[in-house]
Amino acid sequence: MIGAIRRYADHVFGRGDASIFVPVMDGPLKANERLDGCEALHRIDAVDNLTATADGLLASSGAKLLRLTGTISETVTKFDNAISALAVAPDGRLAVGLDDGRVLVFSSPGGEQLARIDVSCPTALLFLQDGRLAIASGSPKNTPAHWSRDLMSHGTTGRVLIWTAGAATPVELARDLAWPYGLAVGPDGKLIVSESWLHRLVLVDPQQPGAAPKPTPLRRLPGYPSRIVPAKGGGYWLSIFAPRNQLVEFTLAEKEYLQRMLATVPEEFWVAPKLRSGGDFREVLQGGGVKQMGVLKPWAPSLSYGLVVRLDQDLRPRSSLHSRANGRVHGITSVATADLGGEPHLWIGAKGDGVVLALPEAEI
Repeated sequence: MIGAIRRYADHVFGRGDASIFVPVMDGPLKANERLDGCEALHRIDAVDNLTATADGLLASSGAKLLRLTGTISETVTKFDNAISALAVAPDGRLAVGLDDGRVLVFSSPGGEQLARIDVSCPTALLFLQDGRLAIASGSPKNTPAHWSRDLMSHGTTGRVLIWTAGAATPVELARDLAWPYGLAVGPDGKLIVSESWLHRLVLVDPQQPGAAPKPTPLRRLPGYPSRIVPAKGGGYWLSIFAPRNQLVEFTLAEKEYLQRMLATVPEEFWVAPKLRSGGDFREVLQGGGVKQMGVLKPWAPSLSYGLVVRLDQDLRPRSSLHSRANGRVHGITSVATADLGGEPHLWIGAKGDGVVLALPEAEI
């Protein structure tokens, strides 16, 4: 009863979960133009799922599995559905999540198929040191390609599962997550999970199926987190695939308007975050503070953005790399760490703009 009264009061006064306040990008997240100052190593349509291997970097482009070696890219194989997640095990096995709800395990990239796991909406995969495969499932109703519909429907039906080789089905570790989109192993062995729609990271124990996820210090991000990978020398790199926006937050709070928008407006024109915005005059946020004298200002409110955050071992932000509203590296859905020219580099895949960057980690 008290909870219901509190929720009603929050809705009336616009506070708590009903607040449309968006944290500002300041401190370690202060805006810069580091990403736009880098030359693109690759231009690949809808590039996603950067994954480091002993033989170079793997990436996906729609249904194609690619291998990136320096500035050279080649197609390894092609599937019958778009690739939504990738992972490589220490022993060389490859796991591929497909948009139609399958996770396929191969002996190697391009090798024989070892297993098939049926999991709806695979958004992230990760092999653990003991050989098990962690799987993030975004939604039982929406596919990875329809992430925007899941957000605008207030989706909280995501799961994290664990699969052991030879098992018929995976075991559920956690449920009722708001679009789990990234997986990494923490220093204590727990899984770090990026929960996109709640703008936070949580911890899931792979040894305790069904236990409630534990919060981390990273709870109020100004964007929607996606993939996370360990950084050289400790800490993590976290990609943010789109920014939060007060107009979007307001729309999410207006139930009747939201339902009418989803039912009558084409998805590309929803008041929703995007991997790349500004390509059509019918989009929202096309005037006022966005453009002046026909020029898009870097500080303008935007539905798309480019952001990578460096976290320390305790998952606290330490620095960040940006592509601002007028930038060309938007919609960063994946990052990876791999050598280039004998030096450790951070590889960044911007799905929105279809570019891959590589920055020396020592210089970041």
